[in-house]
Amino acid sequence: MKPSLRFESIQLRVRDLARSVDFYTRGVGFVARSRTAERAELATERATPPSLVLVADPAAARAPDDTAGLFHAALLLPTRAALGRWLRHAANEGVSFDGFSDHGVSEAIYLTDPDGNGLEFYADRPREAWPFVEGELAMGTLPLAVPDLLAAATPADEPLLAGAHWGHLHLRVSDLDRSEAFYSAALGLKRTQRFGNQARFLAADDYHHHIGLNTWGGIRRPQPPGALGFSEATFARVGSAESRTVRDPDGLTLQIHDAR
Repeated sequence: MKPSLRFESIQLRVRDLARSVDFYTRGVGFVARSRTAERAELATERATPPSLVLVADPAAARAPDDTAGLFHAALLLPTRAALGRWLRHAANEGVSFDGFSDHGVSEAIYLTDPDGNGLEFYADRPREAWPFVEGELAMGTLPLAVPDLLAAATPADEPLLAGAHWGHLHLRVSDLDRSEAFYSAALGLKRTQRFGNQARFLAADDYHHHIGLNTWGGIRRPQPPGALGFSEATFARVGSAESRTVRDPDGLTLQIHDAR
């Protein structure tokens, strides 16, 4: 079945474009498709459309810790073996990792780019293996079996990110109820899991989540205009009548167009 929703690309505002391009290409495997003095468009493979846009703004300030914004953007690799091969590459390139987690639905590796933007590289488990409790999805956080993941790595005989695409977007928000209502309506999502009054996960097509929302750290304010980090994200949604630009309750910009 054709997915009704795709998270196609994300645009980030960065301070040093050369530094960021080096991190995203040499470090984690994206491919540069085009570049000017102020902007770079990167893709997972040379033949795929750009999925990461970096815009240079040397004067941009980092947003205060209590403001809304990007928690992480998560790149989904096609297999566990591909994730293991990616991990070996990134480690050999000296990339620093923030954490390694087994969420039941997926195996995930966390890291941060040079401007403090959170990233997740992950591989899903088969849907029949996803954990449920009393009929509800039960994602958790357990230690990842890193040696086993590395042992499953495929040989380096294809592009590092072949078949990879953005899987979900996780945001820090100031009001969970308000943000859940907005993303449910804008992207046609349903809540899949709730962690008390601190986090919620929303998805289309019975996925575990396309959008994560949290208030961890005491988020109290919208994202300041022009801050480093998240600039906009693009989603394709089946049945979207026209391309449109919308802003969520915390001022974060989304581009939404019809998924053809």
